[in-house]
Amino acid sequence: MTISVWRYSHLALAVSSFLLLLLASATGVILAFEPVSQKMQPYRVDAISELTLAQTLTVLKKNYAEITELSVDANQFVQIKGSDADGKSVTAYVDPQTGKALGTPTPQSEFFQWVTALHRSLFLHEAGRFFIGLTAFLLLLITVSGTMLIIQRQRGVRRFFTRIVRDNFAQYYHVVLGRLSLIPIFVIALSGTYLSLARFGRVGTEKVSPQIDFDAIQAKPERKLADFAVFQNTRLADVQTLEFPFSEDVEDYYTLKLKDRELTVNQITGDILSENRYPTAVLLTNLSLDLHTGRTSAIWAVILAVASGNILFFIYSGFAITWKRRANRVKRNTYSADESRFIILVGSENGSTFRFAQLIHQQLLQLGQKSFLTEFNNYTVFPKADYLIALTATYGLGDAPTNATRFMKRVEKYPQPHPIRYSVLGFGSHAYPDFCQFAFEVNQVLARQSWAVPLVDIHTVNDKSPAEFGLWAEAWSQQTNLPMPVSAELLQAPAHQLETLTVTSNTRTAQSDGTFLIRLQRKQRLGVTSGDLLALYPANDHRERLYSIGVLDDELQLSVRLHPGGLGSGFLHALTPGETVRARIVNNGHFHFPKKSPVVVMIANGTGIAPFLGMIGQNTQKTPCHLYGGFRQRASFDLYRDFLEESRSAQKLTNLHLAYSREGEKQYVSNLIARDADFIGNVLASNGVIMICGSLAMQKDVIELLETICQTKTGQSVSFYQSHGQILMDCY
Repeated sequence: MTISVWRYSHLALAVSSFLLLLLASATGVILAFEPVSQKMQPYRVDAISELTLAQTLTVLKKNYAEITELSVDANQFVQIKGSDADGKSVTAYVDPQTGKALGTPTPQSEFFQWVTALHRSLFLHEAGRFFIGLTAFLLLLITVSGTMLIIQRQRGVRRFFTRIVRDNFAQYYHVVLGRLSLIPIFVIALSGTYLSLARFGRVGTEKVSPQIDFDAIQAKPERKLADFAVFQNTRLADVQTLEFPFSEDVEDYYTLKLKDRELTVNQITGDILSENRYPTAVLLTNLSLDLHTGRTSAIWAVILAVASGNILFFIYSGFAITWKRRANRVKRNTYSADESRFIILVGSENGSTFRFAQLIHQQLLQLGQKSFLTEFNNYTVFPKADYLIALTATYGLGDAPTNATRFMKRVEKYPQPHPIRYSVLGFGSHAYPDFCQFAFEVNQVLARQSWAVPLVDIHTVNDKSPAEFGLWAEAWSQQTNLPMPVSAELLQAPAHQLETLTVTSNTRTAQSDGTFLIRLQRKQRLGVTSGDLLALYPANDHRERLYSIGVLDDELQLSVRLHPGGLGSGFLHALTPGETVRARIVNNGHFHFPKKSPVVVMIANGTGIAPFLGMIGQNTQKTPCHLYGGFRQRASFDLYRDFLEESRSAQKLTNLHLAYSREGEKQYVSNLIARDADFIGNVLASNGVIMICGSLAMQKDVIELLETICQTKTGQSVSFYQSHGQILMDCY
């Protein structure tokens, strides 16, 4: 059954029963304290579990002239009815060891009587009992549907109790408390349903009457009460009631009711005259009553009180979740899908991703752009779209959110009539093993479309991090020349802090492709590592320029290609040693060198080699590293040759594979990957990591090739390895 069916069933059941459920739960909390208060009375004797019925009767016979009935209630208070030596009627709790009276039974308090009547029947007699029974059954269905939702969220029963990331208060505790109170709530619902069925005669509850052969009753041998074998072998704790004979006539007998059967006992010889085991339905009714009321255990009664209180919380949190989910849905767009230049698709399970989508949407509208915001499942042909922004969460452990389940089929069904530049932004948590897997799958399916042109590399946001969202916004803004500020008020993101860096060297080498290396020194040496980004503001321009950092000899090294008229590259190319520049370090944690990987494969083209140079230089653990580089000509590689050869000699680099697209065999880096397909497949299968940095065109070719390798060599998809942190990308 699909997640939407379970969710809507869960919601429909909750909506249809919440008033009665609210009342039943509130009264249930109150009633759970009655058995607790009862057990605080000083009428229980600890030795009751060790005493036999014979021992107790011997003591009681010495203290009371006549006993008509002995009973042991759910609290294991021993009560007798009879008369004393003066002929006065006695009804009292007694000490079964001494026979001493401990107190007089009192009727249920008027308050608990009133609450009990409200809980059982709403003061509507049989009609009220029917509605309460129906509520118990609906609670049972709610519990089942809620359990299925958690199982689907956690992807399997074995992961039922694995960590759940805190998204918001209502969502988090609705699931966490739901798991913890699942069993007691299920017991409450099931036992309540069964008791209602028993009340209306839908299950057999009649006890079998004793069948006694009076002609066979013996009057000899006469035995003392203490010598009755049946009483000697019966623990007092197992007794419900013992009814005494009315006379000394041999045809009168003891009626002993235990928890599972009823015995009649010859009052003279102690022989068992009849034995009737209770039907299963009777045993289940008694068990249901024990479990539903908590009358036999103070600890269980407290658990029932907590569980009933949790039901009240679930009513609140469930509606809060639904309200938030519906409130965050798209209400109305200023522009239609047919006329909009920017299309924003949102996949969200609980509505939190809509907040980020609305931020982008409102910013575009403020810039005078025609923007259209909708859910993934509403994807269709967008005749005037130039840009597609896909923001999606991942449900559970890798599945599509409910409002994105039809996207994959629709994107194949509705090809766009012209090229559209797309960007994918995934939201999730590293606490889950399949981090942002659905976002990676969306990126993959878009990459396969002939009309889709990647604008920036796929980005992911861990635990709604403003910094990581801001990193995507900066990259997107750089490619579109449209400002995408991150609202500090909305996302609580810190203001940008710029620092001064000093140029220590600039090769400014006249390479045929205009590539040069520049090194910068910062005052503080901590807080940056290879793979992070340097954000520059050339000529005081408000737009950032991002460059991948390689950390070498405690300096920041950038590999830059000079573009004619390029604002950022021209600014850096003109810098000379000793000059300073204002910039900031952008943490790019998803593209750091893996600390525990058995092997790392680095794939780069052109200036995308920059972070890998720093990672190789910092590889003091000598983790096996294999670098696959693609360049236009051999001269393009000369800037890096000496360093990489030295690194290979120092065992910081294991293998170096190069491809030149404009000389020699005229290969691309993807040709090298295809050549070593078996090796690449083994790297992924052995938990190794593949890192890709460079142009989006190169990334697309390599990912398509890796998809084929993964399917044929490992049986998994690229998105699987991306979500598990084994394929890392940083391409622009």
